[in-house]
Amino acid sequence: MFRSIEETMDWIHQLNKFGIRPGLERMEWVLREIGNPERKLHAIHVGGTNGKGSTVCLLRYIYQESGLQVGTYISPYITSFNERIMVNGEPISNGDLIKAANIVYPLAQRVNRETDFGNLTEFEVVTLISFVYFGMIRPCNLVIYEVGLGGRLDSTNVIQPLVSVITNVAMDHMNLLGDTIKEIAFEKSGIIKQGIGVVTTAEHPDARAVIRRSAAEKNAKLFVIDEDFTTRPLGYDEAGEHFDFDTKTIHYRNLTIHLRGTHQLNNASAALMAVNYLATYCGITVQEDAIRSALKKAAWPGRFEKIMDHPLVIIDGAHNVQGTEALVQAIQRYYAKKTIHLLYAALEDKEYKKMIRCIETIASDMTLTTFDFPRAASSDVLFSVSLHPRKRKIANWKTALRQLLAQTTDQDLLLICGSLYFISRVRVELNRYMHD
Repeated sequence: MFRSIEETMDWIHQLNKFGIRPGLERMEWVLREIGNPERKLHAIHVGGTNGKGSTVCLLRYIYQESGLQVGTYISPYITSFNERIMVNGEPISNGDLIKAANIVYPLAQRVNRETDFGNLTEFEVVTLISFVYFGMIRPCNLVIYEVGLGGRLDSTNVIQPLVSVITNVAMDHMNLLGDTIKEIAFEKSGIIKQGIGVVTTAEHPDARAVIRRSAAEKNAKLFVIDEDFTTRPLGYDEAGEHFDFDTKTIHYRNLTIHLRGTHQLNNASAALMAVNYLATYCGITVQEDAIRSALKKAAWPGRFEKIMDHPLVIIDGAHNVQGTEALVQAIQRYYAKKTIHLLYAALEDKEYKKMIRCIETIASDMTLTTFDFPRAASSDVLFSVSLHPRKRKIANWKTALRQLLAQTTDQDLLLICGSLYFISRVRVELNRYMHD
C-alpha cells in the first residue's frame, strides 16, 4: 500500500495511457467490488471535441456561486496532477489522493488476476480514484465529469448523470474515433443515456443528425443550439464578451462572460441550457444573480489566458484545427493592432500542418520548438511545414521563451500555443520568470 504521494504517482504513471482492449468491463467490475460509489453522485457529463473544459468551468462557477459543493473531474491538468479532481476549485489533497488510491490499488491487481479484461489504464485508475473520492471521501452536491476521449467507451461513461452535454464535434483523435464527423459524433453521442436529457452545441449537420438519432433511440429530451436555445452577441470589451441568452421559457439580457472569444458564447449557452434543464427537471435551481456573477468570475487556465502585461503574454491550448481557428478569431478580435510573436509546439499525432498554416496567418514571426513529451513533434518537423517568411526553430523551448520575452515590447504580443501539455509547462516557467 502507498505511504507517500511519490509512491502513489509512480504507480499511476507506470500504467498504460490507453487500453489495448476498449470497453467499460474493467471499470464496471472494479466499481461493483468497491460498492458502486459512482451511483451516489449527482453528476453532469460533458463531452464533445472543443469547449468541454470551458463548459465544465462555467458550470462549476455557476453552482459554486449558488452555494453548492461542486466537484470537477477534468483532463489534462495545467499546473498539478491534483487539479484533475477538485471541489470548488480546490485540488484533491495528497492525503486524500493516497487514501483513494489505496482503495483502488488492490482491485487493480485483482481485475488483472481474476478476470480476462486486462490491466486497468492510467485514465481508468484516475477516474476510479475520482469516484472513490467524490462517492466515499468528499461527497458533493454536484459533480461535473469531463469526458477524457470520445464518449461511448470513455472511462467516465459508467455514470448515470442528471444531464449530458455535448459541445461541438470536430475532427480530432481520428486514429481512435474515426475519419468522419459522423463517426466521431457517434462516439461522442455514446454518453447519451436512456431518458436523460442532453444539451448540444454541435453545429455540423452530420453531427447533429447523429446526436438527434441517438437521443431519439434513448428517449432522451434533446436541446439543440439555435433551435431550443440561442445566444445573441452584444459586443466585447476588457470585461469580456456580452450577450443575450434565450430559451422558450427564460430570457437573460446583457450577460457578460469573462472567457474571451465568440466561441465561448456557445460554451456559455451549453452551460446555461444545462442549468435550465436541471432547474426544470431536477429541481436544482439557481438565481439569476448567481449566474451573472459566476459568468463574470469564471476563469479557465491555459485557454486564451493572459499571463503577463509587460510584455503582454497570452497562452492557449488550441490543439486541433477548430480550436486553432477559434484562437485566430479571438486574437484578431482583441489584438488586431499588435505585432504578434508566436512560440509554437505541437504533438505529432495532431494535424499540426493545418494548424500551423492557420496560426501563422496572424504572426509577425514564428518560433517553432518542441518539449520533452513522448508524442511531441520535433522543431525540425514543425519548421519544415511552416510557410512563414520569418520563421526559426529553437529545439530548447525554455531558451526560445527567454529570447522572445526579451525582444517583446509593450506594443507587441507574445502568443504561446499548440498543445495543452506544452502550455502547462510554459505556464510554470512563466510564473518562475515573473518571480525571479
